[in-house]
Amino acid sequence: MTTTPRRTVLAAAVAAAVGTTASLTTGSATATTPAGPPGSRRGADPESGIEYRGWVTAADWAAGTAQGVAVVSTGRAGVVLRRAQGTVDYADPHTGTTRAYEYATWLSPRHRAATPATELIASWNAHTPAGTFIRVEVLGTYSDGTDTPWYTLGVWASGDGDIRRTSVDDQEDGKSTVWTDTLAIDDAASGLRLASYRLRLTLYRAPGGATPTVWRVGAMTSAVPDRFEVPATVPGVAAGVELTVPSYSQNVHIGRYPEYDNGGQAWCSPTSSQMIIESWGRRPTAEDLAWVNPDFSDPQVCHAARFTYDYQYGGCGNWPFNAAYAATYRDMQGVVTRIATLDGAERLIAAGIPLITSQSFIASDLDGVGYGTSGHLMTVVGFTAAGDVIANDPNADDNAGVRRVYRRRQFENVWLRTKRYDANGAVRSGSGGVCYLYFPAAPTAAQRRALATVGIR
Repeated sequence: MTTTPRRTVLAAAVAAAVGTTASLTTGSATATTPAGPPGSRRGADPESGIEYRGWVTAADWAAGTAQGVAVVSTGRAGVVLRRAQGTVDYADPHTGTTRAYEYATWLSPRHRAATPATELIASWNAHTPAGTFIRVEVLGTYSDGTDTPWYTLGVWASGDGDIRRTSVDDQEDGKSTVWTDTLAIDDAASGLRLASYRLRLTLYRAPGGATPTVWRVGAMTSAVPDRFEVPATVPGVAAGVELTVPSYSQNVHIGRYPEYDNGGQAWCSPTSSQMIIESWGRRPTAEDLAWVNPDFSDPQVCHAARFTYDYQYGGCGNWPFNAAYAATYRDMQGVVTRIATLDGAERLIAAGIPLITSQSFIASDLDGVGYGTSGHLMTVVGFTAAGDVIANDPNADDNAGVRRVYRRRQFENVWLRTKRYDANGAVRSGSGGVCYLYFPAAPTAAQRRALATVGIR
């Protein structure tokens, strides 16, 4: 069987309607700010070409340029809408409604990528009460000194009662393109790279209403070399460690909620997200689940699908939307990044942090998998004593069949490669180590050390 690909470029006649408020004019939006100090939120691995830079502490937020937002410095640091900078009409392309919202902005310092990059993926953690939402944008500077347009990487709310969370199609400038949630250089072979970038948050609220709060925003930049195979690793610190993670099947939901892409093959991402969220002791309340048909098993998976659904992409596989969903749970954080080797995954598991991995393969690439996929999410929950990977793979007929053991060498190659052959022998792409990491807002010292080894601080 083949699961639904994560990337499908959708025709979007309505993109222009979203774009009407994509770049609000603010006095500092294009001003040049010196690159910020390395700080405590930057993690880079120059040899791998991967770097994550996040803004999450009060000092991080204070280093940005605020217009109408205020820094929350007590408790969990973040930014809130304090003084509206104006009012804008937002025409929601997915509901056909137009409403007025007040807005304010926060602009990051310009960050120079540790390695000039071919891709950028942003992710964020926020609280958006009723009547609020946020927009996340990026302005990149190429290695030739020119700039990208302001690209929208997400229009997001945790709920769906006010706006429909959405990516934006048809964003490109002849040098780079936004593919749902990933900004990519069009022709990496040309040598053109993304040298630096700034992130912009726009916080929206109904006039005089509650404010959204953003606790974390960041981006992973990468220039992972093209490769069909990656170097082999040997079992490490997590050999013989298996974390306690619930097992949920995506396939028991086949045919459920067509408005959220019909369950089954399309729900690998939210199913994996829900497994990891619950491993941290968080789950939806009975009130949260009241909308789900009581005849359906595992209603929390239906809930995850609904609240990760990207109305433009038409599916639940938007990577940052899944990380943002995880962070809607009490004191949780979610980040999208890449990991360079299986050693990094082992360090996370040894510290008690499971991870969600993105991969594509044909059945013969991975012994015992029994299917092929052009894009699939599963969870890594441990390693056998011999170092093989223990995965909760949601592509199972029932919950009992979710736990799988995959051979170490095969799994690391399937996950970390950037090129592969499909069943017809054609060259296709691989994820190059993309993963979601969900962890507490206050991780333990051991967890902080493990996260730092994969560039998350």
